Amino acid sequence: MIPYGKQDIIQADIDAVVAVLKSDFLTQGPQVPAFEKALINATGANYALAVNSATSALHIACLALELGAGDILWTTPITFVASANCGLYCGAEVDFVDIDPATYNLCPQALRLKLIEAKKQNRLPKVLVAVHLCGQPCDMKAIHALAVEYGFKVIEDASHAIGGRYLDSPIGSCEFSDITVFSFHPVKIVTTAEGGATLTNDETLANKMALYRSHGITRDKSLMENTPHGSWYYEQIDLGFNYRMTELQAALGVSQIARLEAFVATRHRLASRYYEKLNDLPITLPYQLPNSYSGLHLFVIRLDLSRISKTHKGVFDELRANGIGVNLHYIPVHLQPYYQRMGFKLGDFPYAESYYTNAISLPMFHGMTDEQQDEVIRKLTDIVMSK
Repeated sequence: MIPYGKQDIIQADIDAVVAVLKSDFLTQGPQVPAFEKALINATGANYALAVNSATSALHIACLALELGAGDILWTTPITFVASANCGLYCGAEVDFVDIDPATYNLCPQALRLKLIEAKKQNRLPKVLVAVHLCGQPCDMKAIHALAVEYGFKVIEDASHAIGGRYLDSPIGSCEFSDITVFSFHPVKIVTTAEGGATLTNDETLANKMALYRSHGITRDKSLMENTPHGSWYYEQIDLGFNYRMTELQAALGVSQIARLEAFVATRHRLASRYYEKLNDLPITLPYQLPNSYSGLHLFVIRLDLSRISKTHKGVFDELRANGIGVNLHYIPVHLQPYYQRMGFKLGDFPYAESYYTNAISLPMFHGMTDEQQDEVIRKLTDIVMSK
């Protein structure tokens, strides 16, 4: 089976992890700060905090922005559920904004219209999570302008997008957002096995997220309420969590991120071959937002079912049966049973629902060979062109 995504591990990665195993620190040693520094260097953000998952990163980002009961978080329906669940973790209400039918990202025009109505009802969001689906950045300049106009905070869920650029700035620079979140799951562009990170240019937000990451505990005397009893002393000054990244994960991240540009360049080469060789099929190929450079975590096609004799499920199942590990990113969050119990229903976000009826993620990963990609292309062509 040719997988839709796969980590790329070389000897340097293995050596980095083994070196940690032989060291004095498996947690809370020098590798986590080194990985955070590498993220800062890669993005230009002022602060980076490594955590154990992107889900944890989203949670502490929301907490740092003081999202809570009585507040509302908006995001896109086409994302993994964590982009919405982070609001629920904080006791907030969650709602969605439909996607742009070309980019599949949260639509700025739909956002503006929803904000106009929300203002009339005194139900403006406190936080918007803008998801860079497949690695392609949202139109962050337009979203930022609306954030300024309507007074909400912005989190970039860039779980798919490290190594990409928007308006000549690296994704993660937080030029148009308060906080950016990355994921380092094995199928992502850079992996730490499991892991995530938050990035920001705001020192206050960084300090808050650092507290939430580690039990709400500080050893900073300037933050303590009491005089330290000795050099061992610490204080819990807030309710936090154990969201720390291990030294093993961070060492792998430091090694991996050294190849970030190569990882993304390879994905662009593979994408170019897909564009060239799939152009005549009854499918829609991914649209590229101008003035951006996608991280290309995913390559999503949409089937023109009016020109194909098979159903969406039929094409998907035949590809799987022929050893092509396609996937679907994602089922609209508002159609999940948990969210439908909140009152969301089919018909609420038509463009997201339409996307779900014909989207398929083709294999795309750094170690993919031309022979593997040609096999994907052959099988896809045979299946969609057969009568």
